[in-house]
Amino acid sequence: MNSDLTETYRVENATVADLDVIYWLFEEAIAYQKRNNYVGWNSYDKDYIKRDIENKLQFKIVKGDTIMCIFSICFADGLIWREKDKGDAIYLHRAVVNPAFKGQKMFEKILNWITIFAKQKGLRYVRMDTWTANPHIIEYYKSYGFVFSENYTTPNTPDLPEQHRNLKVALLEFKL
Repeated sequence: MNSDLTETYRVENATVADLDVIYWLFEEAIAYQKRNNYVGWNSYDKDYIKRDIENKLQFKIVKGDTIMCIFSICFADGLIWREKDKGDAIYLHRAVVNPAFKGQKMFEKILNWITIFAKQKGLRYVRMDTWTANPHIIEYYKSYGFVFSENYTTPNTPDLPEQHRNLKVALLEFKL
């Protein structure tokens, strides 16, 4: 079989050596959102990203030596999911696609990986949040099987990254 026809990629923990690329990806995403008048991030919290890397919660999808996209996970999100956070879910946060790979179903790759990972951990849900003011992104995630749970305004606390404070979010859930 021709190797050019076989899509190969890896999901790996991000490292501190990836920080420059991760910061660039966030900056590109913010610029893209502003250029297109999309509701989105105004900033990102570099310290939070560093902590996610240290705690092995920041991931990258890599093809060859190129980072195709990044995302982070956590196993508790009581600040946002409150009483629904019962230790039976994995939470997906801050998925950012390299502009060179837009339109190549990066979210599908993330969801495939996180679904397998969550099942191996005995979890029942994949949960995430996104901007309430962006119905297109909500519908996009719903097209992958996520179900809308509720709208919520996040608290203003240093326990959340800057870009997640006082944010009106739609909570979405994918049942495994």
